Amino acid sequence: MLLGRTASGLYWMHRYIERAENMARIVDAGLRMALTRTSDAPAEWSSVVVTSGTEDGFRKKHDVYSASTVSDYLLRDGDNPSSVLSCIEAARSNARMVRTALTREAWESVNEAWMVIKRALASPVPASELPVVLDQIKRETALIRGTFHGTMLRNEIFDFARIGTFIERADNTARILDVKYHLLLPSVSYVGTSLDNYQWESILRSVAAHRSYRWVYDVQYKPVNIADYLMLNGRMPRSLHFCYLNIVENLGYLAEDYGIRHACHDTADNTLATLKGNTIKQIFADGLHEFLTRFIGQNNRLGFDIAETYNFD
Repeated sequence: MLLGRTASGLYWMHRYIERAENMARIVDAGLRMALTRTSDAPAEWSSVVVTSGTEDGFRKKHDVYSASTVSDYLLRDGDNPSSVLSCIEAARSNARMVRTALTREAWESVNEAWMVIKRALASPVPASELPVVLDQIKRETALIRGTFHGTMLRNEIFDFARIGTFIERADNTARILDVKYHLLLPSVSYVGTSLDNYQWESILRSVAAHRSYRWVYDVQYKPVNIADYLMLNGRMPRSLHFCYLNIVENLGYLAEDYGIRHACHDTADNTLATLKGNTIKQIFADGLHEFLTRFIGQNNRLGFDIAETYNFD
């Protein structure tokens, strides 16, 4: 059985890698929105900060929502624990702590990503260079994930890493959907109406689902379809359903390896059953915000339960 400190390092290493990529995607979506809606760019950048969950920290340091202030805070501000630079440094710190549990290739991919991203974010990024830098961040985090997936033994080391990835990813998708729907649908009477296509597109781009959505649905951005895709579609790799399929699977492998099930296994199973047993129409009828709020709370509790069960330091 892994030491709790090692399990914790693997879990948090992958949460931070996932968070770094998520932040880059949120900024990328905001940049596209601001470029297409120049008349209301400050509102778009404000939306990006709210979506990232860092509004309180941002407002303590900045009075203006712009490409430069928002991108700097979300990408490279050391006072923001969720900035890309903070996340990739935390990921590397955790990877170094569990280095003996990683393949050489996995460690080197993390270390290389840290060096590349640190160099790219050494100084404020001009707006004209943001697309290149954001693509670089997404590429480096994808390389870490691909190297880990391609070289690591499928044992408890792999399981804790995957659980961290998908708990972070589920939280990100749920928060983006909740915040964006609040911004776009100030009244329940707006549900199902045709609003700004750029806004709906930004939701999908924030979770790397823009093109695949068009494969599953038509080109129209419909609120119900977008919510269904990001919550209940088990084949979409950033949906809540897909995340929990993987969380349950990897927790199941831990139960097999260690010969014991814990309360966290039942918590994950129950959340997956809720996603499988629901329809998007029923979720809208009962309240999308209420459903997502419960989900985020359950997802956070699961993270705490796993940490306690497996003695994370």
